[in-house]
Amino acid sequence: MAAALKALGVAAPVVRGVDIDAGAIARALEKGFVDEGEILGSDDERLASWLTDAATDLIVLAIPVASAEEWFIRIEKSGYRGALTDVASTKGLLTSHAKRILSDSTRYIPGHPMAGSEVNGIEGARATLFKDAHWILCPDERSDPRIFTRLHEFVTLFGARGITLPREEHDETIAVVSHVPHMVASALVQVAGSHAHDKQEIFRLAAGGFKDTTRIAAGSPELWCGIALDNRQALCRGLDEIRQVISQIEASLELGDARSLTRLLANAATLRTSIPSTWVPDSSRLVEVRIPMANHSGVIARVTGFAGKAGCNIQSIDIDHINEATAILELILTDEGNMGDFMNMLIDGGFDVSFRPLGPQE
Repeated sequence: MAAALKALGVAAPVVRGVDIDAGAIARALEKGFVDEGEILGSDDERLASWLTDAATDLIVLAIPVASAEEWFIRIEKSGYRGALTDVASTKGLLTSHAKRILSDSTRYIPGHPMAGSEVNGIEGARATLFKDAHWILCPDERSDPRIFTRLHEFVTLFGARGITLPREEHDETIAVVSHVPHMVASALVQVAGSHAHDKQEIFRLAAGGFKDTTRIAAGSPELWCGIALDNRQALCRGLDEIRQVISQIEASLELGDARSLTRLLANAATLRTSIPSTWVPDSSRLVEVRIPMANHSGVIARVTGFAGKAGCNIQSIDIDHINEATAILELILTDEGNMGDFMNMLIDGGFDVSFRPLGPQE
């Protein structure tokens, strides 16, 4: 993230980095990713001054979930009143800590960039990591709309595509598309490893499919152990579903049932080919959506939640203050998703809404 910020050039903000690893701080300074760096625990006064600095307007917690509680406590004690987000892979425990510890939890909006690689640490950093990646934001009915709009603008600076998920749905959804695949990849490598013997000839024969499928198994064991335990209930449910599917495949094989096996494989093939490799929005087909915010609570969470359910991508979001009592939520949508479903959800939710196609120059 720091690398991506600095790649903005003259528009790059001041970035300060805190880490437990002196080597990481040294490399971040050397690479120009951060303007200042501090090892956690080496100079608490300096860290406290950063938290109370009026120029500090966003804190990103890029830490394991197990370390979050102490940071929420540190941030609350400092009196910091700016925006706060994270990049953790689970949200249940973080949200619980934030509500319990922060005096104003409306300024904390959980985040989760769906990007990364099997390379650990700062050596795996690259400024283009988030380009075209989904960046999940999880506002709720109490989230400060001004902070959400700024945070959405922040993640799109990197070329990421901000989408929203309700906090209570995040961990279940991510278990299926991220955490279960990691455990399955790990299991595949272990199965192959059990047949490798001393010469490991099986790994020399492993084709591209095996390597592609198991690449993520090379990730940090400590990090993934923490993620798995944080999300163990949803992960166990996902693994149970995998077990059921494998049982169906196994039963088809034992019975020699070509029809059932073909049906299972065809269903998977159809679903897989429906996933676009990349989505390139048509810049000539943008749509402006204007929604009056008066008399509605939790507008940001509800509206962005509807957009997520309809598969619509919000390219930009703003709040147009007409006067002290009236404000308009203004969204610019790309040509992704079902606009009709989105409009119906808004109308059924009691919102007055207007949709307007934008011309290329607009």
